[in-house]
Order: sequence, then C-alpha cells, then structure tokens
Amino acid sequence: MNHQEIARKRRKLAASLPSAEEVLRGSLLERTIRHRQGCARCDRGEGHRALVLTVTYPGGRNKQFSIRREQKQMVARWLKNYKDWKRKMEEICELNHALLRPED
Repeated sequence: MNHQEIARKRRKLAASLPSAEEVLRGSLLERTIRHRQGCARCDRGEGHRALVLTVTYPGGRNKQFSIRREQKQMVARWLKNYKDWKRKMEEICELNHALLRPED
C-alpha cells in the first residue's frame, strides 16, 4: 500500500469515529443488593436488582455508578462506541507508523 492509499484509509477511519460526546469507558454490570436487616424481600433471599457502571482507574481503584433502567440502552451504546473508537484509533496509529516509513 502506498502513502496515498494509507492516507485515504486513515481519513476514512477518522471520519467513521463515534462522536466523542457518546463514548464511555467501563463495564455495565447487573448486581443484586441485599439489606442486612429489616427488608422482607432480602430476608426471602431475593434482594434488589441494580445496574452498575464500574470503571477501573490506575492503581487498581474502582468507581461504581448506579445506572437507572431507562439509561441501560444508552450506556450500552456508549460502551460499544468506546470499543469501536479504541479499535479504530489503534488502526489509525498503525497506518501512521506505515506513513513514517519511506515509500518504495
């Protein structure tokens, strides 16, 4: 692939990146929360279902954010956008590496 083809492919990838406003890093989990006492539902062993976005930071620190049910689809879409964005950025970096090499 020559430099013009590489640059064209790079432009196409850059144009297809998801909007930066709709990118989210983390994992969406469904957890069961149980109260220690005073809750009939928890006493029966059912607990309360909760959606949680968990994000890991450097040093092994985690943050968890409660997500409302109506936000689930949006959060899932933003997480997918992040994965797509990251994959495409890696491809762009590889193309940039190729552009640094002399053309044959």
